[in-house]
Amino acid sequence: SDKNPLKLSFFSRHVRCLIVFSLFLGLTCLSGFFHMKIKDYSISKSHKEQLMPPMPCHAKTNVMFLKTHKTASSTVLNIMFRFAERYNLTVALPADQLFHLGYPRTFMAHFVEGFEAIGQNYNIMCNHLRFNPLEVKKVMAANTFYFSILRNPIPLLESSYIYYKNNVPAFRSSKNVNDFLASPTKYYLPVDYGASIYARNIMWFDFGYDNNAEDDTMYTQAVLEEIEQNFHLILIADYFDESMILLKHTLCWDLDDVIYFKLNSRSQDTVQTLTPESEEQIKAWCSLDWKLYLHFNQSFWRRIEETIGLEVLAKEVDHLRTRQKELMETCLSDQQAVRKDHIRNKALLPFQSGAANIMGYNLRQDLDNRTLRTCQKMVIPELQYTSYLYAVQHPHKKRKELGFPLLWTSPQE
Repeated sequence: SDKNPLKLSFFSRHVRCLIVFSLFLGLTCLSGFFHMKIKDYSISKSHKEQLMPPMPCHAKTNVMFLKTHKTASSTVLNIMFRFAERYNLTVALPADQLFHLGYPRTFMAHFVEGFEAIGQNYNIMCNHLRFNPLEVKKVMAANTFYFSILRNPIPLLESSYIYYKNNVPAFRSSKNVNDFLASPTKYYLPVDYGASIYARNIMWFDFGYDNNAEDDTMYTQAVLEEIEQNFHLILIADYFDESMILLKHTLCWDLDDVIYFKLNSRSQDTVQTLTPESEEQIKAWCSLDWKLYLHFNQSFWRRIEETIGLEVLAKEVDHLRTRQKELMETCLSDQQAVRKDHIRNKALLPFQSGAANIMGYNLRQDLDNRTLRTCQKMVIPELQYTSYLYAVQHPHKKRKELGFPLLWTSPQE
């Protein structure tokens, strides 16, 4: 009939070609589609990566704090001790019956209890010492974070005057702080080395330098640069909450690691008012400390602006103060520090010095054991806490004698 085999063959081949071509075209389109999807995915992935926060940091656990005098450093020491206990860290504690690491002598490694046996395996160092970087490095690990704290020398000197009134000849022989500052050289004798350091450039001395050195520009500049090389961070006591937030960020600690109750503070009625003349005199009399403070106050705020930013700082300071208020309501019967004669538990009585009335805290009576222990750690004064940690770390050594009742009779309690 009409069915020509040649025509059919040609037609079937044509259909097959059309099918193959359609399949090829379809696959090409699909390939392009998937390629676009992959490209889109890769673009969106890289965009997401840009928006992702940085990798979580790890808490620094090797930390050396240079504890300076009259700079809220007892509060920082309490923070350091609590952190050490939380992470079961080894603290470089003063040997034998001492509560400081050889101060006012320049620090030596053997001032640390157990140094000969433990070597360079301490995690935390924070008791008073006069800084000596080479000897400190014998005790602390190579990756140790070094920080300290400074305070405006004007309120600092007034605080030193009251606190060391009975110990420093220059303070003892003058009527009051304004009388001393009206003519400091009349009362101050540089040869009274051990006692005179508290009366002039005490922070400069704590960092290991001569507190009676000439205020020469080249010399002071060299010292400031050396301190910058030796320390990763210098905090400012006048902005204590801001300092704690910066410390938290820098060490990658939690908010509760830097929460605190103010320790070793004195009652307001023992504060002497400085005349404007006295304030100006302090800047000249303690000019080395003044330069130290001005320099690191600037670097402190620069560091905050470069890392946290002022807006985030303000929010985190609010969080810190809210958490602190919560803890005070939980722990304290009075919601605030009380004068020494109002402290009920004498085991929580801070060391008293000079003409100062060093305040302390009363804990609530209705606390469960776990909360009580947490609250006790927040309020325990420096000497008692040092003695307790010493007993924990060196149980076979004679316990440090305090001269007043112990909060815990054994480390297990």
